[in-house]
Amino acid sequence: MSPSGPFDSTSAGGRTDARQSGAVMSTVLVTGGSGFIGSWCIVQLLQAGHTVRTTVRNLAREGDVRAMVKAGGAQAGDRLSFFAANLESDAGWKEAVSGCDYVLHVASPFPAGEPKHEDELIVPAREGSLRVLRAARDTGVKRVVLTSSFAAVGYGKKPQGRPFDETDWTDPGEPGSAAYVKSKTIAERAAWDFIAKEGGGLELSVVNPVGVFGPVLGSDYSTSILLVKRFMEGDVPGCPKLFFGIVDVRDVADLHIRAMTDPAAKGERFLATGSEFASMIEIARMLKTRLGAAANNVPTRQIPNWVVRLAALRDPALKLVLPELGKVKNATNAKARKLLGWAPRSNEDALVATAESLIRLGLLKGGAKKAA
Repeated sequence: MSPSGPFDSTSAGGRTDARQSGAVMSTVLVTGGSGFIGSWCIVQLLQAGHTVRTTVRNLAREGDVRAMVKAGGAQAGDRLSFFAANLESDAGWKEAVSGCDYVLHVASPFPAGEPKHEDELIVPAREGSLRVLRAARDTGVKRVVLTSSFAAVGYGKKPQGRPFDETDWTDPGEPGSAAYVKSKTIAERAAWDFIAKEGGGLELSVVNPVGVFGPVLGSDYSTSILLVKRFMEGDVPGCPKLFFGIVDVRDVADLHIRAMTDPAAKGERFLATGSEFASMIEIARMLKTRLGAAANNVPTRQIPNWVVRLAALRDPALKLVLPELGKVKNATNAKARKLLGWAPRSNEDALVATAESLIRLGLLKGGAKKAA
């Protein structure tokens, strides 16, 4: 946990960067404001003094988003406004974007399981990104920051000796690629192609997070949070041989805002990852070490690959990870650190903040309580 408390939204360095809180405040659109990353982007933009707009599929979600923003420590008031817009329709995007200086395009589908058809993810991810970019170009937005994913960087490849970096790309045509991996890769490629061919004066920066953890602000949180949730609830009998990149959602939001205004971020993509990738056993041990009795249900025994493959016949979520079994991966955040001064929290702090927030909000089965 950071020294400033569980919901401290500054970077791990405990500072507010001048590039985020300079004298000139901006109007910024955050797409998908009800989501995990989107809500934290809103929190940090408001705290930095910006005026924020956000899109939701249904305006009935405004109360939920305002509650999450308040839980994150930001005062919204009339500096936060809402627009109805859907990734699969042109309606509402021009109105949402008009008058904005910047756009953080965070919205993208991320289900817990594989869809019936991959186009259920690919089409809205790709076409939604293009809709936002067109609207931004046509209304004079300075820069769009697109939330992509490590899924567009380090999948469908053989294990390699060096960490993945921003020059690496996933091959979406690789046999067995999950629909989500394809959707993020295809959507990001389409965004870069649009800027190159039709962007006009619009600038683009891209953030590629690994697994996003950290404090949840409500019942809307990223699918990656389910790893910690299932660990804490004892829903998994052991730890498959899987490796995860870990980054705190507050640091992901921080990187988006740095990429929004820093001249060095123009035309660049940035991997958002904390420390080195961790195995599931290492993740389990971090939780047990820091949380004590509250993590009594967390397993620390290794599950053989053949057992995972057998279990995947009944569990669609497990089927998604089969191609990654036993693959040791890593990625570097050196570019974001060097160019943007980004300083993320440790893996352990991000994981513990996740678990503590799930306990605090009563989102764990059995009402697990924090150990004294």
